[in-house]
Amino acid sequence: MDAVTAFAPYELVPGDEASGLLIIADHAMNLLPPAYGTLGLAAGEIERHIGYDIGVAEMTRAFARHAGAPALLARFSRLLIDANRGEDDPTLVMRLSDGAIVPGNARVDAVERARRIALYHRPYHDAIAATLDRLLAAGRPPVIVSLHSFTPVWRGAPRPWQVGVLWDNDPRLPLPLIARLRAVGWQVGDNEPYDGALANDTLFRHGTARGFAHVLIEVRQDLIAEPAAAAAWGERLWAALADLVDRPEVRAVSQFGSRTGPIG
Repeated sequence: MDAVTAFAPYELVPGDEASGLLIIADHAMNLLPPAYGTLGLAAGEIERHIGYDIGVAEMTRAFARHAGAPALLARFSRLLIDANRGEDDPTLVMRLSDGAIVPGNARVDAVERARRIALYHRPYHDAIAATLDRLLAAGRPPVIVSLHSFTPVWRGAPRPWQVGVLWDNDPRLPLPLIARLRAVGWQVGDNEPYDGALANDTLFRHGTARGFAHVLIEVRQDLIAEPAAAAAWGERLWAALADLVDRPEVRAVSQFGSRTGPIG
């Protein structure tokens, strides 16, 4: 086994699968297999938000710990291949990200793209699908919580939200969560700073397409840059969701469709 294929594409945080809950983090880490070096990037670039979602790994582990549920964290940098994109997405392997040219991606052809999908992207998604299958077999439809983070400033403009709740057409978790977080004083973006309807992204594939309730939560990176703060946000988010995930309407397979249309 060479240095590329020996690289584990995801981390599993064990939890009680009877919880019927799966937490995922598509951009949790900024690791690169040794054979890829630094993708030709200057020192420090991979530590920026272009390499991963700052603070999310610790936040996810804390959330899973308090929920007593399993979590899957992608270990590879989003610059190697973006776990939150469909296999046919043109932005799956980025050549330019927030002004940074990625030399190691400049000549990625169909063969190399397929290799990265097979070694990193697909195993992560296969692990999500297999975990959801086990949760479903345990007796009730699972719930998916996806955790991300966003930069405090984008292209010179400060972002006012502390939390963003992203969703497509399934309101079962997003709307009550937004209301609850706003009620305790947080500035919460409803499909801000990004839109939750992205064709063939992770939640489209594993939530929308299968009829499982799901939500994507973004936390501003300056709030979770330190491990203790990230852990506190993991606990806070679980506290906000704990009773919501067990509502009868949430624990049902329901087809809401998508604003992006069908997969395929």
